[in-house]
Amino acid sequence: MGQRYTEISEKLAEFIAAQKIFFVGTATADSSVNVSPKGMDSLRVLGPQRVVWLNVTGSGNETAAHVQQNPRMTLMFCDFDGAPLILRLYGKARVIHQKDADWDELFALFDPLPGARQIFDMSVTLVQTSCGMAVPYYTYVGEREQLINWAVKKGPAGLVQYWQDKNQISLDGIPTDIVARNI
Repeated sequence: MGQRYTEISEKLAEFIAAQKIFFVGTATADSSVNVSPKGMDSLRVLGPQRVVWLNVTGSGNETAAHVQQNPRMTLMFCDFDGAPLILRLYGKARVIHQKDADWDELFALFDPLPGARQIFDMSVTLVQTSCGMAVPYYTYVGEREQLINWAVKKGPAGLVQYWQDKNQISLDGIPTDIVARNI
């Protein structure tokens, strides 16, 4: 059954490191709730109450818009191929753009991903596990290459243009600061 903790244990950190997908949820006080799946090798546990994850260019930029107005964030991990487990990390996050002072230090934690646009640094305030007995089994086949190939083909200038055209405003009209803080 479900348990609550104040920090990420070593066992849970190992579980997180083994996952191929996680989900992020954010919202402002009056915006649409956004839930996004994240993959690739894009998340690091930096301590018992701190995680960072690298965000790559996508069709929207809701998470950045939300976190800049309301830092609440939830990350969820599910065990799809082992013993049933759902793990949620609750906390407050900040968005780090390429021009920000700590970008280089945190970006160095990851293999470079074409299209990287932000890093989210989350202070974890609650760790919760639940059974996950209703989560079906799924088998990991491999990473999709389409997003990386798309970003490489776009090139740096094309990515900047895409950010300008598609990533500056959330669905609810909230600014993301992506152009001002990355270029």
